Amino acid sequence: MTVRILGIDPGLRVTGFGVLDRTGQQLRYVASGCVRTPDGSLPSRLQSILEGLAQVITQHRPQEVAVEEVFVNVNPRSTLMLGQARGAAICAAVTHGLLVAEYTALQVKQAVVGNGHADKEQVQHMVQRLLALPAAPQADAADALACAICHAHGGQGLGALATAGYRVKRGRLI
Repeated sequence: MTVRILGIDPGLRVTGFGVLDRTGQQLRYVASGCVRTPDGSLPSRLQSILEGLAQVITQHRPQEVAVEEVFVNVNPRSTLMLGQARGAAICAAVTHGLLVAEYTALQVKQAVVGNGHADKEQVQHMVQRLLALPAAPQADAADALACAICHAHGGQGLGALATAGYRVKRGRLI
């Protein structure tokens, strides 16, 4: 049975999305890209995110959605703004009747790269390799595809290999 997964990397200026199909343990790339918001008021930017992702959902018909959680930034205002972008992304999914799974950046990187502190280039490279893409996707789209890959592997992915036989508590080996 094939399951189509939409991964979302929320951002107020650029929201990445990635769509893949999972059949058993096989992953197949479907589409990826970015929803870019115009300069302007916060409500108009949130509307752009909501409408852009609704269009992606309508076009690709995912059955499951994975969204990256917001990390707490040094600047509380930035964290709040990012949280609102994330809320618009979640609303796009739930208004289409889709359940949403949430993963931290640490979980996503651990699942895709095997290292929760990997940089963006490492994530792009591993997404390219895991999905057999001819080139590395744009950074925000790669993060969204990584989120979908993490979800496809039950939040484990390559990280399951690195922690086999160990107990993990709050993302740390103990």
